[in-house]
Amino acid sequence: MDRETGRPGTGLRTGPRTPPAGVARTPRPRLAQGVPGAPPPPAARRPRRRGLRLPAAVGVGLLLAGGGVVAVDRLGQDRAAPAPLTPAGRALAAAGAGRPAALADLAALIGERRERVRRAPADRASWAVLGAALAERAARSGAPGAYTEAERALQRALAQGGTPDVRALTGLAVLAAARQDWAGAVRWGEAARDRAPGRVGAYRVLLEAYPGTGDAEGADRALERLRKVRPGPVAEVAAAWVHRERGWREDAEATVYDAAARAATPAERAAALSRAGDLAWERGEAETALARYEGALRAEPEHDGAAAGRARALAGLGRSEEALTAWARARAAAPRPGYAVESGELLLALGRSAEAADHFSLARHQAAALARDGVRQEPVLGRLEADHGDPAEAVRLLTEEHRRHPGPAASGALGWALHKAGRSAEALPRLRAAVKDGPNTARPAYHLGMVHLALGERGAARRQLTRALRLAPQFSPLHAERARRELAALGEPAWGPPPV
Repeated sequence: MDRETGRPGTGLRTGPRTPPAGVARTPRPRLAQGVPGAPPPPAARRPRRRGLRLPAAVGVGLLLAGGGVVAVDRLGQDRAAPAPLTPAGRALAAAGAGRPAALADLAALIGERRERVRRAPADRASWAVLGAALAERAARSGAPGAYTEAERALQRALAQGGTPDVRALTGLAVLAAARQDWAGAVRWGEAARDRAPGRVGAYRVLLEAYPGTGDAEGADRALERLRKVRPGPVAEVAAAWVHRERGWREDAEATVYDAAARAATPAERAAALSRAGDLAWERGEAETALARYEGALRAEPEHDGAAAGRARALAGLGRSEEALTAWARARAAAPRPGYAVESGELLLALGRSAEAADHFSLARHQAAALARDGVRQEPVLGRLEADHGDPAEAVRLLTEEHRRHPGPAASGALGWALHKAGRSAEALPRLRAAVKDGPNTARPAYHLGMVHLALGERGAARRQLTRALRLAPQFSPLHAERARRELAALGEPAWGPPPV
C-alpha cells in the first residue's frame, strides 16, 4: 500500500519523497527494473503489530477491558465479540432452530415486527415473521382473538405475491393445529416441508397433526426426517409423544428424559419436563409427575400445560384445595375450556355441585368465545355434554368430529357419548378400537369397562376397570372412585366351569 496515496503499491519507490522539514536524507539510487542480474526489489515492510501477542497454543482468548468483551485471535489482532442477542433476536433464533421461544422473547419479537410492518406495509418477510410469532403465542396462550390476528398477518404475507414464504406456511400450519383443524395443519405443514425440507418447524406441526387425522405412518415418516434434519431435544420431545400415541410408554419415557437433560434453553426444558410429567401421570406416578411439572414451571412460570398437570397431580395426591388453586393458575395462564371442565369435576367429587356448575358454565362460555375465533371445540364440549349435560348433543358434536378426524381419540370420545346416550351396543366397537389403537392410558379402559358393565358382560367389565385402576389409580377425581365402586360391586371372579 502506497503510504502517500493510500493506493495499492508494488513495493518500489516510484519517485522522490520529500523528507520531513529539518531532516536531511540522501536520495537512494533507483534500481533498474527488468535488467538481468539486478537485485530484486525490497519486500514491502509489514507494519509492526501493536496488539497483544499470545502464544500459538493459546489460540483465541478473551480480553476484558472497559467492561466489554473483546476477542483476541492468535495473531494478536483484537476484534469485537458478537453482541448479545436482543429478546426479539432470541425468539428468532429459537424459531430457526425449531425450539420453543420464551414467551417474553416472543412478545418482544411481535412488538418489533408490528412496528416494522407499520413503517413498511409491503415488507413480506416481516409479515411472515409477525404472523408466525402470533400463531405460536396463540397456540400457547389460548387467548380468544389471538388466532384471528395471527391469520390476518399470515395471509397478508402470502398476499404480497411471489414465492410463498416458508415461515408463513409454517405459521398457518401452527395456527391450524392450535385450532384443532388437523387436516388443515397437515395441508399447510406439508406445503412448508416441501418448500424447505431442511427446516424444522413443519415437522413439529406434522408430528402433532398426523395422529389427529389417524395417520400413524405419516407421523413415523415425519419423525424419521426430523431426527435427520435436527437431532436433539426438539426431535426427542416429539418422538416421546409419537411413542406415547402408540402405547410405547418405556420408549416415550426414555426419549423425553433425554430431551430434558439436553435442553438448551429454559423454554425447551419446560416443554420436555411438562411432557415427562404427562407420562408419569398417565402411568399413575403422581409424586413423580408433580416433581416434573414443578420443574417445568421453574423453567417457564407461564407454561399453562405444566400448571394444569400440577393441578391434576395435586388432586391425585388428595391435596384438593391446593389443586383448586393450581387450576385457577392454569386457567389464568390460558383460558382453555378443558381446564374449567376438569376443575369442575374436582369440585363435583368434593360435593360442591353448585361451584362445579359454575365451572361448567365457564367452560361453555370459553368454548363459544374460541369458536368465534375459529378454534374447534367439539372434543371438549362433547365430553362436557356426555358427562354433565345433554348426551344426545354430545353424540352430534362427536360424530362430526370423528368424521373429520377419524383417530383413536375421536373414536373413543364418540363411543363414550353413545354409551351415555343409551346406545351401548353401538359404543362397544368404537371403544374397543380406541383401547386397541390408542395410547395405553386409563380413561379409555375405564370407558370400555363401563360399556361392558352396561351390556351385562361382567368378566370383561372387571378386566377393563381393573386395568384402568392399575394404569393410574387416580386418573380422575370423579371417575376413578366410580370405577372402584363398580369393581367392589362386581366382587371376585367365580372359579369353576362356566354356567350352562
